[in-house]
Order: sequence, then structure tokens, then C-alpha cells
Amino acid sequence: MRKMNYAEPIIDGYNVIVGTVVAVLSYILGEHWILFVAFLLLNVADWLTGWMKSRINQKENSVKGWQGVLKKLGYWLMVMVAFGASAVFIEIGKAISIDLGITTLLGWFVLASLLVNEIRSICENFVEAGFHVPVILIKGLEVADKIVNKDSEKE
Repeated sequence: MRKMNYAEPIIDGYNVIVGTVVAVLSYILGEHWILFVAFLLLNVADWLTGWMKSRINQKENSVKGWQGVLKKLGYWLMVMVAFGASAVFIEIGKAISIDLGITTLLGWFVLASLLVNEIRSICENFVEAGFHVPVILIKGLEVADKIVNKDSEKE
């Protein structure tokens, strides 16, 4: 006789919900959906740390807060435009028999650049709020920024 485990229905329900969310995100955003979720979470973290910094420094300003939210929405539009442009170029390439699949990199480089920017902004907010941020993190992000945003021309 099997002993009743009361946690099984909860675990099964959790698995169904998480599995559904992952499946939907994978369908909408593709196999690398986790990068878009990470970007969203970093947007929220940057906004929260910015608010926290303002609160600690007693410089709260609701107008600046809303400007920050609008800026985040602008970033999402930028990502959509970059990926949309690459999709358009790929279709144009098909129409004229040229492989323009390389333009997919437009979206990925824009996303990578904005991810680095968000993390750097979070670190800056911590510094301005009086927190100690490890130098290795700040320097590492500077290196990542230089690599992602490197000019194609030799200096």
C-alpha cells in the first residue's frame, strides 16, 4: 500500500504552470527566451535601484521615475525594431536571392548592448546609493561593453 503524499498535487500543479509558461515564452520569443526575460528583470531591477538611490539621497522625483519607465519601454521598442529589421532584410534577401541571415545579429547585438547597459546602470545606482560594488564587476562590465560595442574599424 502506497503512502499518500499531500505535496504531490502542489508539485504537479507547479510543474504544469511553469511548463506552460516556458512553452509559451519559447513559442513567442524563440529558444533564447530566457535572455528577454533576463532583460525584463534587469529593467525592473534598474528601476528599483534607481528609486532606492533617489530615496536614500532624498531626491525622489515622480517625473524622473516615469521618464525611467518610458526609457525602458523605448529600449524594448529598440529591440523590436532591431529584430524586426533583420527579419525584413532576410525576407528581402529571399526575394532577391541573397542570403541576408547575418542581419539577425542586429537584434542580438542590440540586446547584448542593452543588457550590459542595464547591469552597469544598476551598479551605478548602488554606488550612488552608498553601497560598495566590487571593482571586478565594474571593470568586467566595462570590458563587456567595449567588446559588444566595438567599432568595426581598426583604431
